[in-house]
Amino acid sequence: MEINIWFWFFFNLFVLFMLALDLGVFHKKTHVVSVKEALIWSVVWILLAFCFNGLIYYVAGEAKALEFLTGYLIEKALSVDNIFVFVLIFTYFQIPAKYQHKVLFWGIIGALIMRVIFIFAGVALLEKFHWTIYIFCSVLIYTGIKMLTQSEKKIEPDKNPVIKIFKKIVPTTNELYEDKFFIKLNNGHAPMGTTKNESHISTAI
Repeated sequence: MEINIWFWFFFNLFVLFMLALDLGVFHKKTHVVSVKEALIWSVVWILLAFCFNGLIYYVAGEAKALEFLTGYLIEKALSVDNIFVFVLIFTYFQIPAKYQHKVLFWGIIGALIMRVIFIFAGVALLEKFHWTIYIFCSVLIYTGIKMLTQSEKKIEPDKNPVIKIFKKIVPTTNELYEDKFFIKLNNGHAPMGTTKNESHISTAI
């Protein structure tokens, strides 16, 4: 069966609907996500992935379904490493448990958008300048060697050059105001009805 543009239209529409449902309905009110709730949502998303895998089998055949399943299982296994990174970031910036879902949700959305941008930009660059593949390979090899050889050291995000540049461009504060990403301070004070939390995350404006 041939896959047309409408298949991808409705697929992306469904993904956006589920994301909106997650954040706008089930997590509209900030709260601490319990282990039970986390397990339930994990099962829901995994079941949806397998349902989509079944749809691929019906539409595109066994080979494509097996490719999707293989890629999904690999990504799922690799994502376990991300959990430790998330815990490290939340611990360093002292993010309260009830705000972690929102921070994680928008962080992943941002990461997906950036990944799409870099993929298309990289493909366009390689098609026009094929020799850039050697630069990308060199960067990957250097990064891999550095990860294997460097000794353990204390991670300090505030010393990251990207964060330093960001802070120079965008005004930031070292205080956390509830679950707000952006906030307008009036002479150093938050708007009425907004509570400041004791934390050291750099929130914007």
